[in-house]
Amino acid sequence: MFGFQIVEELQKINKDIQKDELQYHQKRVLVSKEFTFDAAHHLHCYEGKCKNLHGHTYKVVFGISGYVDDIGIVIDFGDIKKIWKEQIEIHLDHRYLNETLPKMNTTAENMVVWIFEKMEAALLNDTYQCRVEFVRLFETPTSYAEARREWMLNE
Repeated sequence: MFGFQIVEELQKINKDIQKDELQYHQKRVLVSKEFTFDAAHHLHCYEGKCKNLHGHTYKVVFGISGYVDDIGIVIDFGDIKKIWKEQIEIHLDHRYLNETLPKMNTTAENMVVWIFEKMEAALLNDTYQCRVEFVRLFETPTSYAEARREWMLNE
């Protein structure tokens, strides 16, 4: 049985570990971050409940991959959050999606592609050495649409 141990002294760079030891590997790694937002919308040319104005608490899951940098990080989770907050969420959270998104039927299938494109563009236009692998957009806890890199580029 292992006992609880109190750390007496934190490991120090250049004493206990060298900077060139921080990068353990040079493999591609996928990191994931999720966000939620609340929004209203309705669907055009659709016969069902969703033709009426209604709302959802959406969940977005990003899968972003890249090679780790010299300290072992693909992209800081805080940077993903910054992109989300400043470039994507402002168009979505507590909005009437039919007005704030480009002209489209505001289906989860259309929205997930738009979200993928926005994140991918933000990563390409900055100093990040990573890419979007997938985006999942949950409209309900059990229903989601997904855009994957291979589908976006090859079809």
